[in-house]
Amino acid sequence: MKAYSFLASLCLLLSLNSNAQNWTPVPGKIASPWVAAINPAHPLPEYPRPLLVRENNWKNLNGLWDYAITNKDEITIPKKWDGKILVPFAIESSLSGVGKTVGEDHLLWYHTTIDVANLKNTILLHFGAVDWRTEIYLNGTKVGSHEGGFDSFTIDITPHLKKGGKQELVLSVWDPTDKGYQPRGKQVVKPNGIWYTPVTGIWQTVWIESVAQTHIANTKQTPDIDSKSLNITTEVKHAKADDKLKITAFDGQTKVAEVETSPNQEAKLHLKEQKLWSPSNPFLYNLTVELMRGGKVIDKIQSYFAMRKSSMGKDKDGIMRMLLNDEFVFQYGPLDQGWWPDGLYTAPTDEALKFDIIKTKEMGFNMIRKHIKVEPARWYYECDKQGLLVWQDMPSGDLGNKWEMRVGDYGGTDKDRTPESEASYKKEWNSIMDMLHNYPSIVVWVPFNEAWGQFKTKEITEWTKQKDPSRLVNSASGGNFEITGDIVDLHNYPEPKMPRPDIFGKTQAIVLGEFGGLGLPVVDHTWQNTNNWGYQTFKNADELFAKYASFMDRLEHLITKGLSAAVYTQTTDVEIETNGLMTYDRKVIKVPAEKLKSVTTKLYNKALVKL
Repeated sequence: MKAYSFLASLCLLLSLNSNAQNWTPVPGKIASPWVAAINPAHPLPEYPRPLLVRENNWKNLNGLWDYAITNKDEITIPKKWDGKILVPFAIESSLSGVGKTVGEDHLLWYHTTIDVANLKNTILLHFGAVDWRTEIYLNGTKVGSHEGGFDSFTIDITPHLKKGGKQELVLSVWDPTDKGYQPRGKQVVKPNGIWYTPVTGIWQTVWIESVAQTHIANTKQTPDIDSKSLNITTEVKHAKADDKLKITAFDGQTKVAEVETSPNQEAKLHLKEQKLWSPSNPFLYNLTVELMRGGKVIDKIQSYFAMRKSSMGKDKDGIMRMLLNDEFVFQYGPLDQGWWPDGLYTAPTDEALKFDIIKTKEMGFNMIRKHIKVEPARWYYECDKQGLLVWQDMPSGDLGNKWEMRVGDYGGTDKDRTPESEASYKKEWNSIMDMLHNYPSIVVWVPFNEAWGQFKTKEITEWTKQKDPSRLVNSASGGNFEITGDIVDLHNYPEPKMPRPDIFGKTQAIVLGEFGGLGLPVVDHTWQNTNNWGYQTFKNADELFAKYASFMDRLEHLITKGLSAAVYTQTTDVEIETNGLMTYDRKVIKVPAEKLKSVTTKLYNKALVKL
């Protein structure tokens, strides 16, 4: 038995070494500590969908695929391939093993072989995210397409499978980056200043899953702490008239609520006693949903939920405040852009993905503003577990309108976007909100940032609010001012300021959507050796901390005057920006976490504000 185990291990090691010989990170830039932990045969192997888990009958397709770059007009599947690319890392990244720019005049092609021999029934092909326009071919036949760089999508490939286990999968991707109108965040063809390297193609996990023909496709879960209930709708594909659902909530292993309902109908799961989720107590209930036919379970998923409320209310002075579970909790966190020096949009490992979140909590923050990027599902799951509030930005695109940012009057102009541009924004924002709806950590939607492509502000804000009344809407963080949404948001660098509460505070909560930007380049840990940038640069960590501590004193005063939240720029350095609390490679935390926390804790003193 020991001899067999040794031989099996040796064969596996040789196989991994063979794969590793086909992949190596592109040198030339700094790298995070987790690169050494990447297994090119199985990168990011974790189950990618924590809110809807089927433990069996799935395969992770991440790994070394073939790739080719062709002219945009060459729309036939290539006969030759340029080499290997490590999926799911964008082709421009070091971790892809390629490090090439594609651009608007070219197509990026992917090719791999998938084995479905051990999977039965309906086979679903899932993509976490592919930037931007994707065409999918299976065994030479086009089976689907998708436009969107940040939302997940699924294709039922069952009708297109051939006999035998091996199937040929090909993708073509076109991404114009900032030459197009589509949402793209901070990507630009020519990176500079606060604008970063393009991200083209697959950048989240690709996987296949075997399900019954009639199966649970999605749930929509909205907590209502006022009635101690969870409103839940379960989307079922190919449901039959007599199909039933049994939905059960657990506190650990103890059943606390159960309801039977029909597919695609809203149900209420009532809790006799409820444990509220908050940064100080991030309690998650376990949830199972069983699909039954004739008394037999034909599909079952595991999920979770939390009971929390994001709302507004006036304090004793009549100033509107942001509330969590009907109490004032000052929301304070970093601007988190989620970029990596080696993986760009994609963290090298799951441990790396969690690292920023855990360190943010250790530094004393209770919130993260996820800045014009959408993360993989496991990122939000970690925020749910750690108890970090999330403000979710919509990735910007189609920039160019005038920006005034004069809080107090109507400055600037909305951009006149084409019908195609507007439709692209609305489609993806709608999909992102649907995709992220069930994560309790998300408490604020942010449709626009600093007038970057800001258009039809009132219409978009009211549509966002109507689509999800359970969260607050910050219509335009630091952008052109309109009286709409729940929040008025000022950006000011470097020191903390806020809009006047006597003008705005009667109807909207007042927040400081960005401030700080205190820069400290650390030798051997920067994207480039010279010409790095910060809003205000310091010589050493002690000087930086002294300034940061003074900002905390100022924030404490502003809270008493009406401030509900603040966002410090930023979690990490990003490319030539060196105003992070950590270096871009995450190897240096510029000020110890416990030291930052020591001056932050006072911001959560409940005595500062009385309702």
